[in-house]
Amino acid sequence: MSGASVLYDVPGPKAKVRNRVYTVLGGLVVLALIGFVVMRLNATGQFEPERWDIFNNAGVRTNIRNGLLTTLEVFAVAAVLSLLLGILLAVGRLSDHKPVRWLATGFIELFRAVPLLITIYVIWVLLLTNRDALGLSGDQPQFWALVIGLTVYNGSVQAEVLRAGINSVPKGQSEAAYALGMSKTQVMTTVLIPQAVRAMLPTIISQLVVTLKDTSLGYIITFEELLYTARLMSTNILVNGEDTYVPFIIVTGSLYVAMCLALSALANWIERRGRRAKTGIGVAAAGEPVTATDALETAAPADVPADAKD
Repeated sequence: MSGASVLYDVPGPKAKVRNRVYTVLGGLVVLALIGFVVMRLNATGQFEPERWDIFNNAGVRTNIRNGLLTTLEVFAVAAVLSLLLGILLAVGRLSDHKPVRWLATGFIELFRAVPLLITIYVIWVLLLTNRDALGLSGDQPQFWALVIGLTVYNGSVQAEVLRAGINSVPKGQSEAAYALGMSKTQVMTTVLIPQAVRAMLPTIISQLVVTLKDTSLGYIITFEELLYTARLMSTNILVNGEDTYVPFIIVTGSLYVAMCLALSALANWIERRGRRAKTGIGVAAAGEPVTATDALETAAPADVPADAKD
């Protein structure tokens, strides 16, 4: 049986050459656009030294640092909560009890369909109007509105990722666990979920990158994360009577890119490490299903001789 994907044919020699040509042409177009933007910014004086001298101010650097730390704090809390919620929803959606399965499915479909910005805003209004009853003060309504919004949305997405990982585990493993007398809870927690997490780890971390980027939506509820802090300073700090949007956009964008690249590098490192592992179910690349044969091959002990396996 051919290893080609059923979604497309493997490109031949001419198609490969054509794809390379398209790639080069596309790259040249992107470089031309970037060059045009840089020239326009330079023509309007956006690269003048006095515009960038503002970052030598200790107060500006402190505000950027505080905004960055606040962004990372929201991300850390939302990432942990979304993973926990994702596991709970994935298990619920695979439950044998119909009410539990319907409730988990409805929750996932609802918060995946509603735009995240609307979810954050609605939660913020609810927390703000009930702040005294909940014992919240200061910017806590904004913080928890952003965290809860990110948690319910990304938790719903992570649930589908984990469900796909659980379904990719060969059925023989759960059947063998049941034959040993293990309960469904034991099978799920000790056999299925650990392998599903390992198999889908690159995808899970890729969704965490989305979580990190979505923290910038806190600006809509005036939460002082990195983007809101930069936007506030760009309107209040003037150079030659003009705003400083462009310098702050470039610096803030660079910080977001650096954080996302760090998480993406972590995902790639975990995927490479998983492919070198000798035990367990293999890490599935994007679009590559995990077969039972692959799982059994990777599960074979490395020190067993070849003739003994036969």
